[in-house]
Amino acid sequence: LALTSLAGGGNDHAAQEEKARTALEAAGCTLQVADALEGRHSITDPDGVSDEWNTDPPTSGPHYAIAAIFGIYEEPLQIARVVHNLEHGGVFILYGPDVPESTVDELRAFYAENKTGTIMAPYEQLGDEFALGAWVVHDEGGNGYLAKCKQFDQDAADAFLGAFQFRGPERFDPSQLQPGL
Repeated sequence: LALTSLAGGGNDHAAQEEKARTALEAAGCTLQVADALEGRHSITDPDGVSDEWNTDPPTSGPHYAIAAIFGIYEEPLQIARVVHNLEHGGVFILYGPDVPESTVDELRAFYAENKTGTIMAPYEQLGDEFALGAWVVHDEGGNGYLAKCKQFDQDAADAFLGAFQFRGPERFDPSQLQPGL
């Protein structure tokens, strides 16, 4: 169903964004929409960060030249690599150390149903929240989208992926965004 809604292209972007915003707000989440930053491979250390990033975790901008391998991780990732995954149209699911294990289990189950183009890992700075992030280019320009939530909601997570996944500035075919690649 999500792929069908994406087939409409940029014309329905505003409607998809509004659907995601509505679902996220109903679930008690926040949605930050930031202007997309230029995607330069200017971070030369994979552990590096950028002063330019305008969301935390970052959803666009300077990043490391090699993306992280898509998959699910038990250890934090180098965030400068994860930004590169977003540039290719991927999304992240990141969670803080104080997120209840039951919520992390729900996120793992959601990841298992949405492995293509998705990367999941812990991210210390999120505390008791988890985040969904995407970098989107559309007719009106580009944005980084960052949803932060304390509780998992299937409809909100589905709406986020349906609106923002596979729309990065470098559009890779989803077959190239499989776990292990």
